[in-house]
Amino acid sequence: MFTTRLRWVAVLLTGLLTSLVSAAPTWAQSAAASSVPTPAPVSALRAGLPMLHTAGGRWLDADAQPVALRGINLGNYLMQEFWMMGQGSAGIDDQCKLEAVLDRRFGYAERERLYRLFRDNWMSARDWDLLPQLKLNLVRLPFIYSVLEDERQPYQLRADAWHYLDQVIAEAEQRGIYVILDLHGAVGSQGWEHHSGCAGKNLYWSTPEYQQRTIWLWQQIAARYRDRGAVAGYSILNEPWGTTPENLAQVMGTLYSAIRAIDPNHVIILPGHHLGIDAYGKPAEHGQTNVAFEMHPYPGHFGWGKPGLKVHRDWLQCGADGRSGVCEWKTRLAALDAAFFVGEFQPWAMLGPQLGGQIMRVSYDTYAENGWASAAWAYKLVSKRGGQGQGTWGLVTNARGATIPALDFNTASLASIENLFRRFGSVPYELQPTALRWMNAPVAPTPFQQKK
Repeated sequence: MFTTRLRWVAVLLTGLLTSLVSAAPTWAQSAAASSVPTPAPVSALRAGLPMLHTAGGRWLDADAQPVALRGINLGNYLMQEFWMMGQGSAGIDDQCKLEAVLDRRFGYAERERLYRLFRDNWMSARDWDLLPQLKLNLVRLPFIYSVLEDERQPYQLRADAWHYLDQVIAEAEQRGIYVILDLHGAVGSQGWEHHSGCAGKNLYWSTPEYQQRTIWLWQQIAARYRDRGAVAGYSILNEPWGTTPENLAQVMGTLYSAIRAIDPNHVIILPGHHLGIDAYGKPAEHGQTNVAFEMHPYPGHFGWGKPGLKVHRDWLQCGADGRSGVCEWKTRLAALDAAFFVGEFQPWAMLGPQLGGQIMRVSYDTYAENGWASAAWAYKLVSKRGGQGQGTWGLVTNARGATIPALDFNTASLASIENLFRRFGSVPYELQPTALRWMNAPVAPTPFQQKK
């Protein structure tokens, strides 16, 4: 059973593995970070990926062979969440609020320059080069609508509309990584939560114009990427909880048809309500093909038990009755003859350095064995103090002692804001200590065989 939440989050060299297990080393851009694997040169990496599709409840490659998609979310990159970057003071805790403050203080053009500075530093070459080392072959890219649409001119693309999406797809494709495009924040906001972009709005459902603009936006995306194999699919709306399941299914059905009229190729990912996916019915009975359902299970968080071995064992190994957890969803999806995307989950936070890496690997393996694509939340999180401790929500975080200043954006100088945004690209990293070890191990761990 899925629980609701406010924020649905070849073996390496022996010496490397030993250092990872024993010391949780940092990863910086400097030569001192010798414990981090040397990335392969881009020229040696794959370029060009075949189009994926779904059928019979599975994700398949161009030859109709099953493909295991193990992914990570690039949160706080093209859609800000302030808890992920050590900020949120003075009431500025969502993207809309920060944009308004920067507009008032410095003007729109300067706000846009600052956002480019932020984004260019949040994800850089060192980030992209690490992902394949972790045996990840998928990224989910959350973005807010205004990355593409000019917020001041509805139904008009920004002059630089495709810069970041094109860049992500190109960087990923060079490394053999697929991309799922995720509309995380629709115009008007599709929920009350801050991770819709503007907290407390939820105007998407009551404003037909916003729904029409979202249709228009997805048709622009579909027209641009309809033949791009590196795009694994379109996650058409993140956590759309501001309406009923029945209305969600109806509105998403309209959006599906609009996208499919432009793009017959890509997987369209239908978002689940926090109450589930039953309102959709069987996709084939509605003429929907090449689709997947998406849900965000977070065992151990948001009221679903507490982080630990038991809650993950019950979820991944189907509970005491052998029919709940993952097995319940396998049965449900079989009845719908539908593929599945575990669009967010968190398998390592607060589990400690050893167990966290093991549960991460076992979670990915379990989803893949069921034919499900998956993407953990999240790749990167930074905090004021830094360090992984017992496991942050970031696969990487800033190293312990490599501090991040918390700014009051109402009063901070322009230079201070610029320095903060640049620091996101240069601060030394600390990786979840055993992620590299277990994601590369030829034999998976068996944490659930431990004494209960």
